[in-house]
Amino acid sequence: MSGISLLQEVADTAWSVAMAILPLAVLFGAFQIFLLNLPRKQIKGIVIGTFYAAAGLFLFLLGVEIGFLPFGRAIGEALGSLGNDGIVLLVGLFLGFVTTWGEPAVRILAHEIEEASNGSIRESLVVMAVCIGVSLAVALGLLRIVYEISILYLLVPGYVLALVLTWLSRREFVAIAIDSGGVATGPLANTFLLALALGAAASNGGQDPMVQGLGLVALIALAPIISVMLLGLLIRWKASGKE
Repeated sequence: MSGISLLQEVADTAWSVAMAILPLAVLFGAFQIFLLNLPRKQIKGIVIGTFYAAAGLFLFLLGVEIGFLPFGRAIGEALGSLGNDGIVLLVGLFLGFVTTWGEPAVRILAHEIEEASNGSIRESLVVMAVCIGVSLAVALGLLRIVYEISILYLLVPGYVLALVLTWLSRREFVAIAIDSGGVATGPLANTFLLALALGAAASNGGQDPMVQGLGLVALIALAPIISVMLLGLLIRWKASGKE
């Protein structure tokens, strides 16, 4: 990336962050004037925290544009040109697992679940279930690109299975599973893994990336719903066995 394009990317990212933060800042100012009347010390903490959040968002978005997206697309193009289904499957399983393992939202949800359940549902179990689900989804998504399979052949049976599991699972695990599908499609999945799929589609026999590359995030959102509810069924089965 040349110096001019880098500066342009920095300016565009800064403008995007400003447009995201400014309405919230204006809203807070209006509430502070007319309703809240918070003390000056608390306002100072909110302003400093907002600045840190804006700086972090700026650095993250800039890093995604400069590093994550090109890196993911390059790996996808390399995988698509290999012509080895076994390697594609293994790499998909590995990248899906480690990407979800590092997803901050997954950790936060798992921690909240352990606290809300008073430790009866351990954080590590939830994280592992979500990671395994996403890992399988990414592997299937890459194989779908290799064999040019319509995404409907994966999504429709997957959601039918999810609906069946909702009738069999305990209510708390249904709620956990639905939230797990949301947090799994966090910033890492939406940047690195999606770019990976687009790169694989672009390098595999002239496929249209709009048709074959996109759709991976839908699989990633579905997979934890199934895997977490299966975890709930496994826990209930083990509990009934002990009884």
